[in-house]
Amino acid sequence: MTGFLQPSPMPTPLLTQARVPLTHEVSVCNEAGEVSVRHVPSERALTLYLDRHELVTVMTAGAQPEWLALGWIKNQRLVERLDDIAAVQVDWEVQACVVTRHAHAQSSLNPLLAGAGEGQLAPAKTITSGCGQGSMFGQLMDFVDGIHLPPHRVSRSVIHAVAEAIRQQASLYKISGSVHGCALFQGEQMLLFTEDVGRHNALDAIAGWMWLNAVDGADKLLYTTGRLTSEMVIKAAQMGVGIIVSRSGVTQMGLQVAQGLGLCLVARCINRHFLVYCGQERVDLGV
Repeated sequence: MTGFLQPSPMPTPLLTQARVPLTHEVSVCNEAGEVSVRHVPSERALTLYLDRHELVTVMTAGAQPEWLALGWIKNQRLVERLDDIAAVQVDWEVQACVVTRHAHAQSSLNPLLAGAGEGQLAPAKTITSGCGQGSMFGQLMDFVDGIHLPPHRVSRSVIHAVAEAIRQQASLYKISGSVHGCALFQGEQMLLFTEDVGRHNALDAIAGWMWLNAVDGADKLLYTTGRLTSEMVIKAAQMGVGIIVSRSGVTQMGLQVAQGLGLCLVARCINRHFLVYCGQERVDLGV
């Protein structure tokens, strides 16, 4: 187990700094029979625990596992208050991350954690690095109607600037491919960029970072290389962000949920081209 990191002066959980290699060298052979060395992204299992309860096993590259764990727990609405959490400990030797709550918080069990009246956790599951993650708790949809997003707007020039910033960003993808990236912007300024083998992991890591540092999503924009599914939209809304930009496309359910939330979806964003699928009132196309 590595040492602890206190990420900000505000009262926050103690975090390990568990770092692992993000790529591996492999020998490949091209169509002409020529052998060269390439890099592939790491993919490893990490089982998340809340106190003594096993929640889920995610497949991750392992870049920011502590942020990932916090963001996953927050986006699944398992813990409402950051000050209920005492520590987040990652140990790659046993491929586990334990999120420990203070004793006073352990006395009450979040309804989303409990089984049908039995006070037991729902069965743990494994989330692969495939594109379809799936929410662990179906009740998550019940919270959607209660989300109210601020009237944040962006200009066409900001969207162009976001695409250009991503193009210039040094990334694991440029070295090895096979990963998704997500970024948090305030105007044209990139606040955070994360990558993982799954787009959900990258977005959860941003959610965890925002939670730790009390970053408000009201005037922010999220960028992702992945497609905008209903889960990606719900997670962005729970982070308080009303505008998402994607290099990829949109699913029907993602569009439907975004329309109900008044969230703006900008997709197929490559170079200076983009399509606004919903929330056009949040985009100023004249600038």
